[in-house]
Amino acid sequence: MTPEIVPDSEHRGLVGALPPTLRGLALLARFDRPIGWWLLFWPGAWGVALAGGAVARWTLIVWLLVGSVAMRGAGCVYNDIVDRDLDAQVARTRARPIPSGLVSIKLAWVWLVALCLVGLVVLLQLSVLAAIVALASLAPVAAYPFMKRITWWPQAWLGLVFSWAALVGWSDVAGALSWPIALLYAGSIAWVIGYDTIYALQDREDDALIGVRSSALRMGTRVQDGTALFYALALLLWAAAIWLVRRDPLALLALAPVALHLLWQVATLDPADGANALARFRSNRFAGLLMFLACVVVATPL
Repeated sequence: MTPEIVPDSEHRGLVGALPPTLRGLALLARFDRPIGWWLLFWPGAWGVALAGGAVARWTLIVWLLVGSVAMRGAGCVYNDIVDRDLDAQVARTRARPIPSGLVSIKLAWVWLVALCLVGLVVLLQLSVLAAIVALASLAPVAAYPFMKRITWWPQAWLGLVFSWAALVGWSDVAGALSWPIALLYAGSIAWVIGYDTIYALQDREDDALIGVRSSALRMGTRVQDGTALFYALALLLWAAAIWLVRRDPLALLALAPVALHLLWQVATLDPADGANALARFRSNRFAGLLMFLACVVVATPL
């Protein structure tokens, strides 16, 4: 296996078969790790579904998926440009395309612009309000790579960024922002903090050595308790959002499958086992699907 392919890559055979330059660009945009764009996409799909547009606005969901792939890729390219010195010091990330020399800084910037142009095409499919909401995400996205240097909670800032699509999807369907989407968005932030804390468990030793901060380090030996707390907060906020959309106690039962899945993650998490943490983190693509189905059920007229 080519050395540039990092340990947590998926589709390793397919990526490894690409010519070096194309392989470097694919790795730089994390096309080998689709979990990232799934996690960026799901909140947008939730916003569309909870606003009642899961069926009538299915094309919007498809565009949000395309945008998630492109913009998650662009975000990763930008993050790797900013973090190239730190990545070279961490065992899991020193094989990334820029620190390994597979992709030059100049080519990385060209690739970033190309991915942003795909995002622009998606932006043009949105309503004026949704497009404005989407553009407002650029500032927090640009600031994210620096958060790990100044706060123990970069996962919270990631939550702001990775949940933003919920605001875009809802505003395009509903035509305005309101309390249900505010609560859905807040719940998604708590969910992101939970799952990204699990992800950060893989890097705790290296992060501590080079001075990078994370919620996994901040929680110390209480990672399971902390993750459980954020997941519980997410469920509480999602329940409030659902209640505002449909004031029926039975509607809250739609959250039961995703609640059980998050409980399984916490109950079976082994903070000392990187492979265990990675598997629990990746399972959140399924958690996102369960939450999407809950939004569809709640917003579908009887």
